[in-house]
Amino acid sequence: MVNIQIVTDSSAHFTTAHVAHQPGITIVPNRITIGSKVYREGVDLSADELMRVSTQAAIAPKIDSPTEADFVDVYRQLMNECDAIISIHPSRKIYPSWERANAAAFQIAGARQIVVIDSQTISAAQAMLVRIALRAAQEMVSLDDAVRRVRGAIERIYSVFYVDSLTSVLQNDILSQSHVFLGAMLGVKPFLTIEDGSLRPIEKVRTRPQAIERLVEFVVEFTDIEEVVILQSKSQPGDQTRQLQDRLAAEFPNRHFPYAPYGFALTALIGTEATGVALLESETEYLNDDF
Repeated sequence: MVNIQIVTDSSAHFTTAHVAHQPGITIVPNRITIGSKVYREGVDLSADELMRVSTQAAIAPKIDSPTEADFVDVYRQLMNECDAIISIHPSRKIYPSWERANAAAFQIAGARQIVVIDSQTISAAQAMLVRIALRAAQEMVSLDDAVRRVRGAIERIYSVFYVDSLTSVLQNDILSQSHVFLGAMLGVKPFLTIEDGSLRPIEKVRTRPQAIERLVEFVVEFTDIEEVVILQSKSQPGDQTRQLQDRLAAEFPNRHFPYAPYGFALTALIGTEATGVALLESETEYLNDDF
């Protein structure tokens, strides 16, 4: 039996706040610069407070992942109470958290085994992987088995988003200026997915009702779902979220569809006017798809 601690950063967003505070999970906060002030996400300001302050700012907020020194400090503190650490971070193609955590692990290599994992995703999908790692740690499986579970789940996680405002996706080079200009002319909005660790456009829709139907179609493609969450920018459900819940409930009458904010790190990339779904396919269904 091995005592494993789980580390992540505040790019991971949990559907229920108490999960993030469970013993065995340490969340290292991103730093958010708004004007001349720097806040630690989830420590100095809550998600709702950060959103309120940032929308009032004249300049777009800047997000910085935890530093290498931040991770070194956390790893060293945890070494006194565990045998190994699994550290799970957003896609290295989106934020530099993985590189910094990896450098920190290398810096103190030998004292304890630290496995740093690129989730190849972000937000609620990243949090799903953290929960998988935590369950493995609670079951006291070997470090290799716990890491295998997390890496296997990465292949079964999917996220899609309907983006109503094109400003952020243009600023972050998710869409080119020509695509944004053409979309504005035609009145179409993009659907994005996370593929190979990058946010990429996959198709376009014209109206919000069409967007909701497309999100429903995405979920219906899966016959066996382990976990699913509706994502939005705010903590209280908006009209699109309620409509999506109603449509999904009609398709899956015995299933609950929770919602959660997609978090500040993702808001900086896709803006505040987006609705999405993060989904973890069951392992059985995933294996059946391969045959």
